Amino acid sequence: MLAKTVRRKGLCGWPCRFVLLLRILISFNCSYGLSLGNREINLVIRPLSRNFAAMNGKKKYSWTIEKGQELTEMDRIILAAQERGKIVPSRKLIKTPEQIEGIRRAGVINTGILDMLTDKIHAGMSTLEIDDMVAKYTADHGAISACLGYEGFPKSCCTSVNEVVCHGIPNEWEVLEDGDIINVDCTTILDGYYADASRMYVVGGKTDPRWQKLVDVAWECLKIGEEVCSKPYVYVGDIGNAIQKHAHKNGFSVVRDLAGHGVGLEFHEEPDVDHYGHKGTGMLLVPGMVFTIEPMINMGTWEVFCDEDDGWTIVTEDELPSAQWEHTFVMTEHGVEVLTH
Repeated sequence: MLAKTVRRKGLCGWPCRFVLLLRILISFNCSYGLSLGNREINLVIRPLSRNFAAMNGKKKYSWTIEKGQELTEMDRIILAAQERGKIVPSRKLIKTPEQIEGIRRAGVINTGILDMLTDKIHAGMSTLEIDDMVAKYTADHGAISACLGYEGFPKSCCTSVNEVVCHGIPNEWEVLEDGDIINVDCTTILDGYYADASRMYVVGGKTDPRWQKLVDVAWECLKIGEEVCSKPYVYVGDIGNAIQKHAHKNGFSVVRDLAGHGVGLEFHEEPDVDHYGHKGTGMLLVPGMVFTIEPMINMGTWEVFCDEDDGWTIVTEDELPSAQWEHTFVMTEHGVEVLTH
């Protein structure tokens, strides 16, 4: 996962009402611009997958049937949900068996990268050294890093240490210490197919018990999201609701400004997979869809800001630690299958 957020260090005092306004604008496919002193920020906001009525009063249908086409059981389930006003996917989000196999092959390399790092990450090394290893492994296996050059991102992976939630940029001056917790996030392209995953590593194998609990609960949240998807035709909101409940039960919060996403043919596809919310909301997840679940769990507040010095690094508002795990999944007739972890 590598996607920019709208917040910047220095703007972190903006009230939540502004975030709500942005969500409303996004929902209706609007754009928004504002000026701050001599700086102008233009937000290019893509529409979410919502079945809003068009301005002319005609209803928009995401799932359509060609004339004369025989209905399948999947068609019937999706059409019934659509008629109830639920958000359903378009056919372009359904991957073919050949595409799924391509994403699976990319996932083997992606998982191999994170496996390789398990015995390599140690105190005294810089995060740049981690990036160098990721870049070498990727190239040696005939793949490409999706992160490198993405909207100007300068490295092959994200290294997010302690209070950094995500999108940390590897560098030579950030040196790991025993007890640090670090998330390494990378997306791998092989033959045009994308696979995305991230893992937590505890430097030196031991950290503060509260930090270890955070890492463990973040993992549990991912597995709970996976369990929700043990059968098809669940909603994104079902995942978020279950994750949010588990995080809150353990005294932690869930980041709301970033989400999981569809993936496979592009770096980021629909749907957005929020890790909080209400059951029965969000997009219906049907066989053939490929997406990530990647809950970001904070020890303190769920609020975050983006470091304006580099424009990428997302940090907890209160600078307490954060943890995240990510898998790429494909939904099947029998529930999700892990493609990369």
